[in-house]
Amino acid sequence: MFEMFQLPFMVQAFTAAVITGVLLSFLGVHVVGRGIVFVDLALGQISSLGVAFAAYIGTGLTTIPLVFTLVGALLMSFINIRDKRLKQEAIIGILYAFASAVTVLLISKTAHGDSDIQEVLFGNILSVSWEQISSIGIVFGAIGLMHLIFFRKFFTLTESFENGENHLVGIFNIWNFLFYISIGLAIVFAVKINGVIPVFSFLIIPAVSAIMLTKNKIAVIIIAFIISILAGFFGLNFSFHYDFPAGSSIVTVLGLIFIVAALYNIIKGVALKRSH
Repeated sequence: MFEMFQLPFMVQAFTAAVITGVLLSFLGVHVVGRGIVFVDLALGQISSLGVAFAAYIGTGLTTIPLVFTLVGALLMSFINIRDKRLKQEAIIGILYAFASAVTVLLISKTAHGDSDIQEVLFGNILSVSWEQISSIGIVFGAIGLMHLIFFRKFFTLTESFENGENHLVGIFNIWNFLFYISIGLAIVFAVKINGVIPVFSFLIIPAVSAIMLTKNKIAVIIIAFIISILAGFFGLNFSFHYDFPAGSSIVTVLGLIFIVAALYNIIKGVALKRSH
């Protein structure tokens, strides 16, 4: 089970998976609590649109995706739907679809169109370098430290969304703005290594699975951490032993963990009904 660690690139891949998985699963608790699961996909796709645009014009492969994602995060922080017939997810879903379509249009004009689209979706974590890991460690460490210091501020805001009091947030709220900036930065760096789909999965599946397993908020965070680390370990093991793509292997393991959590939740519900 630990043979893969004899290969340096697998150690690097696992280190990157742990760093990205732990922070994304923590941010996912906020994303799921706010009911904005599409925001991750949309920001990830906007980041990919930046990569596609930079590849199309032949410059700015690092700066352009960063600018695209931060502008997208800034605009999303201003979305405040007052018409009850409309939901925030609908607007974010439209942004996702639009960014996806333009990304495919731009990538189709590059030299390796199909393979580039595959890499945008699932990344190539097996090729991550220690230099990339150091960069993402610094960025993710800074984001994690900010959320640790202002833990109560961020969670109070998320609870206002959970309780349907988000209309009290106002047009501009500094903590809402910082949340979107932090999630935008996390996604733009994570997508470069993991791809859009694994980043979405790391954000949503550990948080949703943990919520199914416990009602304690601190326990939800800890379980989400554990799930993300287990998915990175067993996903890379599956890829190593059976020669499958690493990104899709990690997503598959996350999906299996979700199924187990869902079955546990169903069985627990049935047992509770019978006991009453």
